[in-house]
Amino acid sequence: MRILGIDPGYATTGFGLIEGERGQFALRQYGVITTPADLPFSQRLGILFDDMQRLLEVTQPEAVAVEELFWGHNITTGIGVSHGRGVILLAIEKAGLPLFEYTPMQVKQSVVGYGKAEKRQVMDMTRRLLKMEKMPRPDDAADAIAIALCHGRSSTSLLRNRG
Repeated sequence: MRILGIDPGYATTGFGLIEGERGQFALRQYGVITTPADLPFSQRLGILFDDMQRLLEVTQPEAVAVEELFWGHNITTGIGVSHGRGVILLAIEKAGLPLFEYTPMQVKQSVVGYGKAEKRQVMDMTRRLLKMEKMPRPDDAADAIAIALCHGRSSTSLLRNRG
């Protein structure tokens, strides 16, 4: 099973592709999609959509796991990220891929076993579970890997029932 995890944004969107079966997963690819800050917002969304479509074509995932948004203190940034997330969801829908969404608490619960775990705990457990020497950078990519791992660990049975 190939699972693509996505940490949505409009300036930086993290992605991580894992592959495996029966609870044993390996990291295959990771990185970020970035958009130039000097472009108008609508053009940045267009770049994000095009790059997301290419990423889906290249990685050929069997499922895509996307983090749901957590609204913090900066509403303006949250709105922009919401627009980026919408573009990402549209690309996944147009590709006809199964989409699964997880809250930050669900990711923490699945990866660490505690829904209020700290970010460093999630990163350390992700690194251990995937047998990596060190956690990939930037953090957006590392978060996306954890999201993919969350799906792999918590929803394998959902993949068989989808269709």
